[in-house]
Amino acid sequence: MPKPKTKKPNTQAVINRRARFDYELGEEIVAGLVLTGLEVRAAREGHVQLKGAFVSLKNNELWLNNASFSLRLNVRGEANTRSVDTSARKLLVSKKQLAHFTDAKKQGMTIVPTKLLTNGKFIKVVIALARGKKTYDKRETIKRRDQDREARRLISNR
Repeated sequence: MPKPKTKKPNTQAVINRRARFDYELGEEIVAGLVLTGLEVRAAREGHVQLKGAFVSLKNNELWLNNASFSLRLNVRGEANTRSVDTSARKLLVSKKQLAHFTDAKKQGMTIVPTKLLTNGKFIKVVIALARGKKTYDKRETIKRRDQDREARRLISNR
C-alpha cells in the first residue's frame, strides 16, 4: 500500500529588503491579513512583492497598500496565466496596537511592511514603525556595508 503524499510547508518568508535601506526601522508587530483564495495561493507560492508597499490608516483601520500579488488565473487552455493585483488589503491588529500605531503616525512616523510570513495556517505580515532616511544616510549605509565586506574578505584570505 503506497504512502499518502504529504505536502511540505513552504516556510520561506517574503522579505522587503528595500524597507531596511530606505527607512530606519523601529518597533515591529505581526498583523493578520484579509485575503481571498487566489491571494492566499499566490502568497504560499511566493508570488508576492512588498517593494514600494506601505500601510495607511483609513476609518480607524490599517490597510496594506501597493503590495503586488501575482494571481494565477484559472483560464482553460492557457498555462500559468497571471495577473498582478495591487489593491488595498485590510490588516488585522488589536485595538491597543492600532492606538499605538495611530499615535506614531501622528508624530510623523511611517508604517512599512518588512516581511510576509506564510508558515502555519495563517498568512501574516510583519509591519514596522519607520522614519525615512536622507540621501546622505543611505550613502553612509552603502559605505559601511562595503567596508564590512572588504574586512571579511581580508580576514577570510589569511
